Amino acid sequence: MEAFEVADGNLGLLEGGEEALYQQLLMQAAQEQQENQPAASGSLKIIPKPGFCLKTKAQEGDKVFINVCTAENMPPPKDMTEAELLTLLDSDDPTGYRIPMSLGEPHAEVDRSSKGCTAYDVVIHPTFLVKIQSSQVFMGFFITIVLEGLESKYEMTLDRNWVILKNKKFIGTLPEQTIRSQSKPWIMEMDSSESMPDMVSTSKKPLISEVSSQSAGEERKSKAPQPKFTIVQEPPEGYPEFLVAEIELPKVKTAKSVTLDLGEDRILLKSRADIYYLDIYLPYNIVQEECGAQYNRKTKILTITMPVQPQS
Repeated sequence: MEAFEVADGNLGLLEGGEEALYQQLLMQAAQEQQENQPAASGSLKIIPKPGFCLKTKAQEGDKVFINVCTAENMPPPKDMTEAELLTLLDSDDPTGYRIPMSLGEPHAEVDRSSKGCTAYDVVIHPTFLVKIQSSQVFMGFFITIVLEGLESKYEMTLDRNWVILKNKKFIGTLPEQTIRSQSKPWIMEMDSSESMPDMVSTSKKPLISEVSSQSAGEERKSKAPQPKFTIVQEPPEGYPEFLVAEIELPKVKTAKSVTLDLGEDRILLKSRADIYYLDIYLPYNIVQEECGAQYNRKTKILTITMPVQPQS
């Protein structure tokens, strides 16, 4: 995207709302240029639809608006009741529930007092919007996650005394966003004479071992049975560099009959004729573009090697 430079002297000629309007026009021009660019390979453009607008302040006292929007092509989070969420939040690992969302870039806007402000667009799946609007527990949890996510991504501090606007669903514009779509790694089919790589040895410390469909906690979307699987981390202790999943597929004859999708923290596997179905969340975010998969026709095991995103 082309950079826009503004001389300090030009800004000095503008006052109050004029300066805010000038900044808004520059931001909108940059956004329009970005939207006209085709989506890169492995990415997906989403068009946000307004849901509701949250008003808060940055640490410096500047107004911040958060437009909570929806898009059908955003993945929904796994279904969970209020009681299950409260139990999870009181557990030793409250990070077990993840909400797929897209945190958009900041865009300069002008509020109804003609003063400059900043707006951010957060996009979620429409069904989850309905859920949080009907539950104070989920709404409070969601807003906490959004504020922390924006603070982490843009290195700022936001006031927790927020207000949901009653008569306005969004502030400013809702530009398109580009998200990383699920990658479909090519599955290498191994001959019976080939051995598995050393790094996927079953001697590694298991992170998740042979999880059954009940303990996976996922809402089933297929009547096909869930295969047995094991996920190990490398190195075995501390923060991992890789996750390696081994999925047992004894009824699969060839890799061509298997469809594998990897999300940022999710594995989705389907096979023809509904032989197997697996949909699980991972304990760490992975680098989708660098993942690889191998299917051994002798052992009937699909091995997925997934580099883990570095610690922030």
